[in-house]
Amino acid sequence: MPRPLRTVVWSTGGVGSIAIDAIGRRPDLELVGVWVHSASKVGPDAGELAGRAPLGVPATGDADALIALAPDCVVYAASGPDRDARAVPDYLRLLNAGINVVSTTSTSLVYPPGYYSAEWRDQLAAAAKAGSSSFYASGVFPGFASDQLALVLATQSKKIDRITVTEVSLNDHYPVADVMMDGMGFGRPLDFEPMLKTPGFIEMAWKAPIHLIADALGAEVPEIRGSLDRRITERDIEVAFGTIAAGTCGAVCTRATGVVNGREAIVIEHIIRMSRDVAPDWPASEFDATYRVDIEGDPDIHCAMNLGEAEGYGAGRAAMAATAMRVVNAIPYVVDAPAGLLSSLDLPNTLPRYVLD
Repeated sequence: MPRPLRTVVWSTGGVGSIAIDAIGRRPDLELVGVWVHSASKVGPDAGELAGRAPLGVPATGDADALIALAPDCVVYAASGPDRDARAVPDYLRLLNAGINVVSTTSTSLVYPPGYYSAEWRDQLAAAAKAGSSSFYASGVFPGFASDQLALVLATQSKKIDRITVTEVSLNDHYPVADVMMDGMGFGRPLDFEPMLKTPGFIEMAWKAPIHLIADALGAEVPEIRGSLDRRITERDIEVAFGTIAAGTCGAVCTRATGVVNGREAIVIEHIIRMSRDVAPDWPASEFDATYRVDIEGDPDIHCAMNLGEAEGYGAGRAAMAATAMRVVNAIPYVVDAPAGLLSSLDLPNTLPRYVLD
């Protein structure tokens, strides 16, 4: 067996903790470092921070020390309201140092040619070239449901009139108040204008998966149309980031549509609730999260993928686990890939290893 791939995990939140545990269980990966933002987390064993047995790797806030370890790959899982603004400088340092990066943070980089910032994309490409390293972003949505699942189902198609990919999820577990309240408008009155309502924001946020699907299917998308719908809750809801008061936003639906040959052909819908009883007329799920792919064409194809058990699996853990494993399982493939910015179209199926042991 080749030597284990030396791996660093960047952040110990929900996704990062799952990544730490997964890496600690695999003989082909070796956890050599963990970066943490909070000073209170510096020093404790990474395994303990991830809720498992110690791994002999203390957490650190010293990025230079982790880069000096020369790991084969970094699993970048930091979150927050300024995701890309904070993450891109880190990516540049890592890639320039010859360190491959797999990320769940920058979801707009699931398809680098469609990234909203051409300047940052070009800087990342140059850094990857300089360091002979690779970068890959994935997750579940955007990620698996909006690329590999949708495209595998499309292999049955003779003609596609419209392909719609939808996430229906309960996000009461998400703890970052800035993202949920100021970014998405949860817990705010409907006359509040969240970041989602900024003109062009929805189109920008979902541009990458739309163009990824179009590229895979040999189509061009000259226009993307976005829309936002919100619904209030009739009662107070206690969630991870606080209380959502009655009369404020308790459900959000975004819709981005790629126009192909004058028709709305590629649709990405994202329905998030803080409680299952809000917006009862919208598509619903009794699971942690449901991902639907609906293809109208010849033939019509309808597929739903449910994550977690009915009525929840530990407050969003299923979705976080799937997100983490999309990039952890990709590590060997990304390390072996040519240098550059990668999407799922550039990799084989990133099949998991040692999951049956």
